[in-house]
This record gives sequence, structure tokens and C-alpha cells, in this order.
Amino acid sequence: MYQHQWHTGEAINLPTGKIVCIGRNYAAHAKELNNPIPSRPILFIKPSTCLQPFKEIKLAKRLGEHHYEAELALLVGETISYGDKDVLTKIAGVGLALDLTLRDVQSELKSKGHPWERAKAYDGSCPVTPFYQLESATELASAEYNYWQNSELKQYGKTQLMLFSIERLLKEITEHFTLCPGDLVLTGTPEGVGVLHHGDKLQLQYQTYSPINAFVTID
Repeated sequence: MYQHQWHTGEAINLPTGKIVCIGRNYAAHAKELNNPIPSRPILFIKPSTCLQPFKEIKLAKRLGEHHYEAELALLVGETISYGDKDVLTKIAGVGLALDLTLRDVQSELKSKGHPWERAKAYDGSCPVTPFYQLESATELASAEYNYWQNSELKQYGKTQLMLFSIERLLKEITEHFTLCPGDLVLTGTPEGVGVLHHGDKLQLQYQTYSPINAFVTID
């Protein structure tokens, strides 16, 4: 069973809540999928059943091709409601996650004007690394990360390249729904998304911390 964890190995005393995701927060990623660049954040939610540790990623072959989207993940430590001030101080930690997507299914759903849940919210579709405690809220203004697949760098993300800042995202999200302790916010993926394969070795690295390894099993 998934449990939020610090990178030092200790369990985090927070429940596992919903995962609020941001679509198309990097212009280059929107362009690579031939999507328009949004004028305000695109929001969707994954349930807590999507969570699995980023270590041994287990996925169902019957669902089709699983595409990776590496993202910065924020762990909410205190309730954030509409109109709250100093929202960044309510983030308990930062980690990395894969917003896994059944791209063919998503494309079909989009063409019919249907919601994306079948493509985005399936079990195990959000592998998450352990979290790092923030030195200060200002760290999030220039945070960066890398994603490798089989030793090849596939994605590089940096908050300064995002269309919408993290503070803006938190305020937009809470216009519609409250963020609770233990919830995650996935802040969007940069260009370079692609397909996962059985046996892939993955690595995610936040800032200058050591990369975190994972292996993929698809059966």
C-alpha cells in the first residue's frame, strides 16, 4: 500500500489524498502534442488509487501503451482554501511523479469531447518518489528536475519555464476545490513525453539530489 515518505526513509504522517494535475503548463509540450497553449491552467484529478511508489512500477498490459509525463509533485501539508494568503508556505515537501497516460485512449476521448479519466485516472497511473523538505518556499521559484529512460535523458523541467507559476496554480485550483493535507499537486510536464516498455530502467532527479531509480513491469 502506498504511503507518503521522506527521501530519508521515514513515513510522512499525512493521508493519501487526491492528485490535482495541471495540463499543458509547458508551451513546448503543448506544441509537441499539437495542442493549443492555454490562457489559464487546465485542471484534472487523479484519485488516490493512482498512487504507487516510484521504485518498482507495475502496470497492466491489457490497458494498452502507457506514456510517461515526468512532473514536479507538491505535497500539501496544510489545508489550502480559496482566498488563503501565503499558499506556498502550506506545501510540506516536493518530489517527482509520472503522470502516466494511455495516449491512444486519451486521443479517442478528446475527439468525442469526453472526460479523460479512462486515460489518466487508472490504478497505478501516478508513481511518486519520496519527498524532500523545502529549505524555503522560494526554492519553488527555480526548482528543476531530470528524467532518464534507460540512461537517456528524456525530459528536463524547470519551474521558470512553466506557463503558470506554482503560486498561480494553487490559487487557481482552490477557486474550485480545497486542497487538503496529503493531497498532491502535479505541476505539468515539459516536452519529451513517450512510451514506457516492460523492463525499462527509469531515473528521476530533483535539483542536485541523487537520482532515484525505478524498474518497469508491464504484464
